Amino acid sequence: MLELFLVGIGTGNPDHLTREAENAIRGADLVLLPHKEDNKAELAQVRLTLLQQLGVDGGRIAHFDMPLRRQTGDDYDNQVDEWHDAIARRWQASLAAHLPSGAGRVGLLVWGDPALYDSTLRIASRLGLRSEQVKVVPGITSMQLLCSAHGIALNEIGAPFLVTTGRQLRDHGWPPGVDTLVVMLDGQRSYEQVSEPDVEIWWGAYLGMPQQLLMRGRLAQVAAQISARRAQARQAHGWIMDIYLLRRPGKRS
Repeated sequence: MLELFLVGIGTGNPDHLTREAENAIRGADLVLLPHKEDNKAELAQVRLTLLQQLGVDGGRIAHFDMPLRRQTGDDYDNQVDEWHDAIARRWQASLAAHLPSGAGRVGLLVWGDPALYDSTLRIASRLGLRSEQVKVVPGITSMQLLCSAHGIALNEIGAPFLVTTGRQLRDHGWPPGVDTLVVMLDGQRSYEQVSEPDVEIWWGAYLGMPQQLLMRGRLAQVAAQISARRAQARQAHGWIMDIYLLRRPGKRS
């Protein structure tokens, strides 16, 4: 029987792997390793280095190129569905080529945690596997790493917080009923559109990695600095993974 292990690896720092994650990776007959555009080759290298440190030899690694997502038109949901279908086909092609018997333990390394703002589970659902064939191994999230790096509590005493995306913040503004927002997947710097003068921001990029960047302060005062630092880092590395926490004034951290 085919078993698919979706293994959360945090930001790729081997010190952040759980023992369950290590065992799942070491025990895999095959590990699927995606490659993105050339300017993001460092991402694949992080995964490859992690696999090598865990003793996974090259014969158990199936490399494949990630398809590009169509970004024309205003049908975002359809674009994502098409993209996920295309990724699932790449997985199926790799499985057919490397596990022709259709049996074995397959690992796929997932940034952060497979359950938080990640679509690996949705893509896996396209493979026609039964629920017991898909195993999820949780990982440390960038949200946890951000708070630990800045030395702050995620939530206020008895207060809720909201995890959202840059797209949601841009299109709908600050959600009602919460004073703390954690914003992920924000390639468009949506924090620049927050006009409340006293909001504070805690920003981090490449969390847990050697090139980690951290900035914090009154949003109105540091937003431009964060944007400039972000652009420099993306130019230098070809990619960036960042996240930030916004908190309205008067809230203790």
